[in-house]
Amino acid sequence: MNGIVAYGAYIPYFRLDRKAIAAALGQPAGKGTRAVASYDEDTTSMGVEAARAALRGAPALRPAGLYFATAAPGYLDKTNATAIHAALDLDPATAAFDMLGSVRSGTGALRAAVDAGRPTLAVLSDIRTGLPGGADEREGGDAAVAFLCAEDSPEAPVLAEPIAWAHTTAEFLDRWRQPGAATSRQWEERFGEHAYAPLGEAAVTEALKQAGITAQALDRLIVAGPHARACKRVAASVGAPPAAVADDLGAVIGNTGTAHAGLLLADTLDRAAPDQLIAVVSLADGCDVTIWRTSAACASPRANGTVARQIAGGASVPYAAFLTWRGFLDREPPRRPDPERPAAPPAFRREAWKFAFTGSRCQACGARHVPPQRVCLKCHAVDRMAPERLSDVPAVIATFTVDRLAYSLSPPVVAAVIDFEGGGRFQCELTDVDPAAVAIGTRVEMTFRRLFTAGGVHNYFWKARPLRASSS
Repeated sequence: MNGIVAYGAYIPYFRLDRKAIAAALGQPAGKGTRAVASYDEDTTSMGVEAARAALRGAPALRPAGLYFATAAPGYLDKTNATAIHAALDLDPATAAFDMLGSVRSGTGALRAAVDAGRPTLAVLSDIRTGLPGGADEREGGDAAVAFLCAEDSPEAPVLAEPIAWAHTTAEFLDRWRQPGAATSRQWEERFGEHAYAPLGEAAVTEALKQAGITAQALDRLIVAGPHARACKRVAASVGAPPAAVADDLGAVIGNTGTAHAGLLLADTLDRAAPDQLIAVVSLADGCDVTIWRTSAACASPRANGTVARQIAGGASVPYAAFLTWRGFLDREPPRRPDPERPAAPPAFRREAWKFAFTGSRCQACGARHVPPQRVCLKCHAVDRMAPERLSDVPAVIATFTVDRLAYSLSPPVVAAVIDFEGGGRFQCELTDVDPAAVAIGTRVEMTFRRLFTAGGVHNYFWKARPLRASSS
């Protein structure tokens, strides 16, 4: 039996209230909130967070392959999955591939991971944006989800196995974005609904036939896609019990594009019982349908970082800050030099430190060093170090400062000195934090972020954030 053995979701900490859009622009914007990636996040950094959560669910299993799917890549002409590979400290023999440019790439990555025949990680991540006041801005959302797929084993039992796949494909112009464009364009909504409905219905019918069941047997029906009207129509036409149709979470986090079908599946698995049937319908340039059957392993308790807990743990962001983070509001920077472009050679030499956050521990006296050192600062032993990852080690704030002059898209900058459990002191920046709420002794955890972008180069590294109940 091959299927999902572990999964993890990541929803950014910040939320934009749609009422704030209406108040600023003087036009209706609907109710609820959307998830917002912070100024120091992109699809790669969010993918790392989701993948970390997934790997914690199966610590004895290491991926032999990695697929990264997104419609908003940090780079073109360069593989984004390699940064995720490095941040997870995967073996150099582990292949890492991108599936980029479209919402449909998400289901493609998950199927490729299931069909790989070896432990494979599928990471789905997206940041949805649109022009101020537009539907994409208010209805979109940002999130990531990751699935570790492998054969069933005592160390990593399968949580859900696919019992049917069905696909339909058609070429029609419903939604598109030219290379280099900041936002997408969409054809008239009735046309998209007209095109998607028969494709979705045909794929669902075929999947049910393969599984040997009727729609009434489904315990949960998930329908996701960037075209809301088409999703509602297909969900209503399938014939599943009304109570089985999953909430699309649009009112609380928005539509997260490439990640959305996977995110809704993760939310369903968070509360699923053994031997349930879950149909996932993804409408994007055609239709992809998967019917999953949950196993007895679903009876085990879930991790803390469920989708529901992450949704409940957010904080609001002002609309002006949101526009600044998205690049639609160019604000006056501080009178400080612009950050310099990161250099490739030192980043290559220090990959284990920069991406995997690997320190060192002295084998002579046991002292931990962050960053790693050749000479022990305590006993002065030379080349007696063993590498030690600290990305999952909690820490506490020893001291901090609030800097209102440093360069940042979200001033002020909160810098802190943190002490790791088991030893090691490190100076870093705090993120996802209210400067007024920072205190000495606050427990924090590390998170992978994009410090800044200069000269077309993203400077990825690690920051600390408060350890919250919603964390994985």
